[in-house]
Amino acid sequence: SSLVAAVLAHSGRLDKEHLRARVRRLSRRGEVCTVLNKKYIEFLPEIQNTEELVAQVEGLTSNIDLLKAGIENEVQQDLKVAAAEFTELKQQLEKDTLVLSVLRKLQEIDTAIKECYSALLEEEYVTAAQQLEKARSSIRRLESRRGFELKILKALSTELTVQAQNIIYHLGKEWQKLIVWKLPPSKGSSSLEAVVLSELHLHTVPAQDEDAGVPPVAAVLQALAVLGELHSKLKDFGHLLLQYILKPLISHPALVPVPEEQPRVFILRFRSQELAVEKSSPMEVFDKMKLVFEALHKYLLKVPLEQPGEGRVTVAELLGKIIWAELSDFLIHNCLVNSIPTSSSKLEQYKEVIASTEEFEKALKKMQFLKEDTTALLKYASNVGSHFANKKCQDVIMAARSLMTSEIHNTVKITPDSRKALPELPDPGSGDHLQVHRPCSLLHSGAVSLGSESRLSPFTLCLPTCRISSSVQQLMELAYNTLLEATTSTDLCSLQLFECVRNIFQLFCEVVPTYHRENLQKLPQLAALHHNNCMYISHHLLTLGHQFRYGSASLLNGGAATFVDLVPGFRRLGVECFLAQMRVQKGEILERLSSARNFSNMDDEENYSAAKKAIKQVLHQLRRLGLVWQDVLPVNVYCKAMGTLLNTALAEIVTRIAALEDISAKDADRLYSLCKIMMEEGPQVFTPLLEEDRNKKYQEEVPVYVHKWMTFKELMLVLRANLQEIVDRWADGKGPLAKEFSAAEVKSLIRALFQNTERRAAALAKIK
Repeated sequence: SSLVAAVLAHSGRLDKEHLRARVRRLSRRGEVCTVLNKKYIEFLPEIQNTEELVAQVEGLTSNIDLLKAGIENEVQQDLKVAAAEFTELKQQLEKDTLVLSVLRKLQEIDTAIKECYSALLEEEYVTAAQQLEKARSSIRRLESRRGFELKILKALSTELTVQAQNIIYHLGKEWQKLIVWKLPPSKGSSSLEAVVLSELHLHTVPAQDEDAGVPPVAAVLQALAVLGELHSKLKDFGHLLLQYILKPLISHPALVPVPEEQPRVFILRFRSQELAVEKSSPMEVFDKMKLVFEALHKYLLKVPLEQPGEGRVTVAELLGKIIWAELSDFLIHNCLVNSIPTSSSKLEQYKEVIASTEEFEKALKKMQFLKEDTTALLKYASNVGSHFANKKCQDVIMAARSLMTSEIHNTVKITPDSRKALPELPDPGSGDHLQVHRPCSLLHSGAVSLGSESRLSPFTLCLPTCRISSSVQQLMELAYNTLLEATTSTDLCSLQLFECVRNIFQLFCEVVPTYHRENLQKLPQLAALHHNNCMYISHHLLTLGHQFRYGSASLLNGGAATFVDLVPGFRRLGVECFLAQMRVQKGEILERLSSARNFSNMDDEENYSAAKKAIKQVLHQLRRLGLVWQDVLPVNVYCKAMGTLLNTALAEIVTRIAALEDISAKDADRLYSLCKIMMEEGPQVFTPLLEEDRNKKYQEEVPVYVHKWMTFKELMLVLRANLQEIVDRWADGKGPLAKEFSAAEVKSLIRALFQNTERRAAALAKIK
């Protein structure tokens, strides 16, 4: 209330309401202070309890620090000592355990060696081998431990090696007693005489009074298997079996196996029988081999064995793995290959071979010599279509190559009416296979009608008369016969045979020019024959594929079989060879004419003799060529070739004479006489036919084939003519002389022949 009075005294402006509100607010503040005081009184004991707990925690922390220091200083050291002692004891225990296990292994090894030795003395080879292998296994395990070496292991290994060799030696002797080979003196020979002297003795036949226990052969084989030596023994046995029994049975048809069983021994001998055949049929070979395998299976191969890593197997399985690959390969290449038919008509008969092959494989599988999935022989025999095609193609290629490398000069004459047996085109609608008979009668029945008036010769489009190599004719026959074979074969075989025929012709283009290169370059007749050969082949290639278009094979029937694309190559081959020979002959002609001393100064006897000799040599060369090519080249080719060569000589003579700058009257007379020799004897080189009277026609047609013939005649006239005659033959550039010589050439001849006079000048003025 004193506070209120002071406030009122301080401010007289405050009204009563304001003073009342202020009094109420101050009253509420007093209540708040009372509540705070009450809360303080309640909180004070809790603070005191907390301070007591803090004091207790600090005491516990001090005690923990004391305990930690004690553990670090005393207990931890004791633990380290205990851990070290535990580790040492553990290592000692491991070492003692290892030593104990080694001692036990050594004891096992020692026991195994003793039992092995004891079993070997009692000839219990399987037990001896098993104990030896047990000792070997223990030593291998001991030696595999790293950082562990004992000197005794080396001694034991040496002892085991000696013992193993001892067992192998005894087993080898037993093996030699069981299987005895009696071979011919000339070992390594597989001839019939040597094989007949060979014998195989198997002492594996049990005696009748022998107990039913394990036979000795099984014990020996099992012991060898345990020691790992059986594979090498069977490999040697298989090698001898192949060399002296199985392979000879395949190679020698006369060889017959003769099995013989005696007490405690089986003997396999051979005898030779007289046979006319060179190769055995697969059926005969399989029968002989089955006889041998059945005998071997009965007395040796059926023995069961426990093979390490393979389980229970028979000797037949092991031997089959060793020799079957080589044996099957030999059977295929020396028996089945020879039995493949050479004609598609015999393919049906080959089913007997397939059945026999299947039966042979089944027999070997039954004896466990082969696995069930082994079918190498049957696969080969069943694929006879492909093998037939391959063999046929190989034989055809070999025959073709032999013909290509034979002599070219053995010839046959080909005429348009040659009646050669070639396949005739069948009726497209008949569907029949091609048949071989004589060519179509169109070739012999006269002219072929093309309408009411037009007619063609029966020889239209036929190859002209010429000579070809007999080997090429045989080559074409081979191609026709092969394609004929293709029409009766399967699609795959037909395709191979068709490609084979194409290969024949492609091979011809490579082989013949290379193999006969030297003769084709040196001998004109062979070059002409090669030209004819190529034209003959290309002539047939034009229709070769079409003739077999209606064969049964889809390839041929579809029209895809064609040889037309090979025609340009063959024509080019023949033409290039003949043109090369023509270039050689031209070179020789020009070389001979080069010795004529340019036909200058003919008034000199030496020059005249040289020119006359050159002319004679050229004519002699042409006559020789005419005889060489006579009855070889077609007449039109012959005349063109001889005309070209004679034209070369005449052109060279004309060029040399026209180039002379001075020709005296005597020179002109002698040049005329030389030209007269060429004019008279030149046509006589045209002798394409053997009949002399028939050659006159072609000798009269020399201007047709020799382009410079009229030029040469005009030159002769100029050499004997006067100025007026020359001007007359020029006829203002319209005469015969103007057709053969240019104005400059005629003027040059006039200047060389005549002296410089007014008449010569007047004549020269008219030549323009």
